[in-house]
Amino acid sequence: MACFVKSLVAVALSFVLAGAAMAQAPQQAAQTARIRGQITAVDGDAVTIRTREGGSVSVDLAPDARVMALEKASLADVKAGRYIGVTAMPQPDGRQRALAIHIFTEQQRGVGEGHRPWDLAPGSTMTNAAVDTVLAEGTAGEILTVKYKDGEKTVVVPPETPVVAYAPGRRDEVKPGAEVIVTANLQPPAAVRS
Repeated sequence: MACFVKSLVAVALSFVLAGAAMAQAPQQAAQTARIRGQITAVDGDAVTIRTREGGSVSVDLAPDARVMALEKASLADVKAGRYIGVTAMPQPDGRQRALAIHIFTEQQRGVGEGHRPWDLAPGSTMTNAAVDTVLAEGTAGEILTVKYKDGEKTVVVPPETPVVAYAPGRRDEVKPGAEVIVTANLQPPAAVRS
């Protein structure tokens, strides 16, 4: 795998947050949380992450953790029919201006399909959809039309937009220094026995 892969590991549906986060809502069913940051310590299945906000959170790596790596790709890899995730900012003309593009594997087709608010930057969105058309627009970048079950979006992709592709990762890549995006299942803290 390329050096870029080693620097960012996407860990999806694989961590269980411990303690404090769930203490706020102990009566609710399992919820999910997205954590972005850098791994600072690993002790067995316990992983400590310094979040992008500067805090620290401890998570437990589930036995069936799915680890995905992100490989550097280019806009040339974004072709009609590919299933992608577009992080973007809405524009006054109704189009989306891409901040980043993630190319999913064929096995991930349909994951999170649709358009919704996102947490990369205030006001950002995420659209997971199939690429319908790709049009060259010159120095302003390319224009994509992406379609999902309930609609479609037109996306302006500036030339400097980062493009990455998901690839299978390895559990041994979950180590101190790795940049991660974690989707965690929130679980209630274990009952205290007396």
